[in-house]
Amino acid sequence: MTRPLDLAVVIPTFNEHGNVATVVARLDAALAGLAWEAIFVDDDSPDGTAEAARALARVDRRVRVIQRIGRRGLSTACIEGMCATAAPLVAVMDGDLQHDETLLPGMAAALQADAKLDLAVGSRFVAGGGTGEWDSDRVAKSAFATRLAGMVLRSALSDPMSGFFMIRTAILRDLVPGLGGIGFKILLDIMSASPRPLNAVELPYTFRVRTVGESKLDHVVALEYLIALYDRKLGRVVPVRFAMFSAIGALGAAVHMAVLTLTYVLAGWSFLAGTIAATSVAMTFNFFLNNALTYRDRRLKGARALLDGWVAFCLICAVGAVANVGVAAFLHDVRQGAWAASALLGVAVGAVWNYALSSRFTWGRYR
Repeated sequence: MTRPLDLAVVIPTFNEHGNVATVVARLDAALAGLAWEAIFVDDDSPDGTAEAARALARVDRRVRVIQRIGRRGLSTACIEGMCATAAPLVAVMDGDLQHDETLLPGMAAALQADAKLDLAVGSRFVAGGGTGEWDSDRVAKSAFATRLAGMVLRSALSDPMSGFFMIRTAILRDLVPGLGGIGFKILLDIMSASPRPLNAVELPYTFRVRTVGESKLDHVVALEYLIALYDRKLGRVVPVRFAMFSAIGALGAAVHMAVLTLTYVLAGWSFLAGTIAATSVAMTFNFFLNNALTYRDRRLKGARALLDGWVAFCLICAVGAVANVGVAAFLHDVRQGAWAASALLGVAVGAVWNYALSSRFTWGRYR
């Protein structure tokens, strides 16, 4: 306990209860002779992952736990964990046992031997590495994502999508204010945020097959990757959350017009009644899509939470809805027959209120 720390390993987790003990045991074997600590950063897993890590921490002081309440996201979990250590070197690896922990001493040795190196990356795509039992479809998708990453990187990494790397902690801390923290590719965020190209060495490893738990990859995660790329290219011009909110608002406007066409044009409702129905449906659509995408990192889960959130969202945006209906109805009365233009102008007025109020009170302030 008196020996200075050599390195820290940050392990972001969500529903990895069955892997915690195995991860620590494997680190213990792989890092023999080094002074290390493992920092589990858990996004309040319902399966008790944080408590499993705490149980180990009570008997092994090398284990630490950060349990995040009301915050989600792999990248932000990695950032919090990396900032929580005093070790000069910090590594990130998954808690699903798919990364090869025996590569960690080699990463540390490379950084300790060459002061000009900024980070060491575990690569699946250099000689000696591999993707294990990936099928051809997943390999193709990874290759495509790697080509997209080349648009924002100033470094010729073979595997910029890697989630397994080690970096000098001082460099990481300097970069934190400029990190987007979006999605699940924290290495890409770090590399693209640096004002200078980071010097990296890539070490080969073979991606393992998950044996416990379920994969977190889904279509929304893929979308988050595209959002992260947007953030790096255009985020300083139009903030990514505002862009997402606006895009969803545009889809909501299409839903609004579809419902209004159905009720007013086809069903023969009054324009006012049709606008009220269209506004209600569009507001509900916007809430659930924003919850799933714009605020995925703090999204509401469970029937009760979703119901409460939907009710709160509707109440908070009531002013916008009233403005929407009022403006649209007024313009329709003034300009008889111009129902589409009146409806769209009403939507625009309501959207301003919806963004301002929901950004403050429903999910918290935007970044």
